[in-house]
Amino acid sequence: MRWLPGIGMAMALLALNAPAQEPVSIGTVVYANDFEGEDALAGWSGQPVLGPGRNGGKAICFEQPADKGPGTPFCRYTIPVEPLRGCVLNLSGWVRFEDVSKPPNSWNGVKYMAPSEGPGGNQYPQAKIGQGTHDWQRVVYAVRLPADTTKWQLHLGLESVTGKVWFDDLQVVVRKLPLGEAQPVTTGPAYRGHDLPRLRGAMVSPNITPESLATFGDEWHANLIRWQLTFWQPKGAEFDLDAYDRWLERSLAQLDAALPECRKHGMYAVVDLHSTPHGGPDSGQSLFNSKACQDRFVQNWRKMAERYRDSDVVWGYDLANEPIESAVDVELMDWQALAEAAGKAIREVDTRHAIIVEPADGGNPYGMTNFRPIDVPNVVYSAHMYLPHAFTHQGVRGEWSKEYTYPGEIGGQQWDKARLEAALKPVIDFQKTFNVHIYIGEFSAIRWAPDNSAYRYLRDCIDIFEEHGWDWSYHAFREWPGWSV
Repeated sequence: MRWLPGIGMAMALLALNAPAQEPVSIGTVVYANDFEGEDALAGWSGQPVLGPGRNGGKAICFEQPADKGPGTPFCRYTIPVEPLRGCVLNLSGWVRFEDVSKPPNSWNGVKYMAPSEGPGGNQYPQAKIGQGTHDWQRVVYAVRLPADTTKWQLHLGLESVTGKVWFDDLQVVVRKLPLGEAQPVTTGPAYRGHDLPRLRGAMVSPNITPESLATFGDEWHANLIRWQLTFWQPKGAEFDLDAYDRWLERSLAQLDAALPECRKHGMYAVVDLHSTPHGGPDSGQSLFNSKACQDRFVQNWRKMAERYRDSDVVWGYDLANEPIESAVDVELMDWQALAEAAGKAIREVDTRHAIIVEPADGGNPYGMTNFRPIDVPNVVYSAHMYLPHAFTHQGVRGEWSKEYTYPGEIGGQQWDKARLEAALKPVIDFQKTFNVHIYIGEFSAIRWAPDNSAYRYLRDCIDIFEEHGWDWSYHAFREWPGWSV
């Protein structure tokens, strides 16, 4: 169905309630609501109300009075997922709000969210809208719907704040179709970027000492470190990419000092851009909603490749740690395109070192199902293994407070070595389909997991990695005590 201005809610409902058999195309409007007509609120959960909309019409609205304290008035609408799995969709709408209080966390406040559920994990993409008072403004963001999605919803309202908000003229439009049938892109031996039987090591803090590097290489016999370029933390509404560049230069100077130590003790280094260009939490400027950030990301990787192109210690360039493209500005590159742009910039000056690319679902194994090799030579693909998080992160944050033992029932499922391999199947399939080399850049289990569970979990993970010929680096060596091996 293609939506036309003024078509109203009734036609949108007809399209959504009909059997979802016809394939969608770019530009297909899968949901539209101007909140006019008798059926304006049909399908929305709870008892939402209508208020004054744009241009004299109506809008859906939510209010949490200040005298009642922060609350969460909101409603949900379920959209059929059958024709949409694997698509990228543009979500848009007009929003007005009054006296919205400061949210306790960056993800609270005015909510225009499109969460999805599936075996690979739940996703919570949402628009960044703001607080205080603002007249009608158009909000647009993009969502990649995982290929295994079983449920998808729109959430509107307020979360953990006071104030009032109105939403009008919502629309969900197909921006990109699923990636399509996977086709192998190379033949012969997969590019690895080294001639060792295996790279085995750990992530390290940029503050690691020469003595610790010596211990790791000489006594522990590691042959790899993943060096984090991290701790870029602008505050509030700060957005200064020149300041980011100054921070990056200081971070690279620390790496420069460590590389001779790595050479001395027989270790390669991965350059891990842990902190990509972005502004403070209130700036609204990040890698997927700011062209300036994307341009600087590509420029900086070209400069880093020029810096290390002659290094015999650097193994590869890990473009971005755990990229999450849950809300992509519609005019900007998604991660697939941005990684390719950065890779091509690197190859203009450096054809020697491996380029390492993680999938956009935070580096998780299931992200490989929505990813394809980039059109750049000599690339290694990477995933991070922390599944199930309820076990590996137990005691780290409130939502992971329950104790679990491995192997055993964790979060309602039985987890053992076979289940770990099943969780890594998207990575195994990606390796086999595209004939590429795999690097597990991070994996870990919290050290206080009961009954020596962390040891058993890590043993099984490493066995799987080794069976499939993957390089790996543990998280982490002499960093935060909860993870430190």
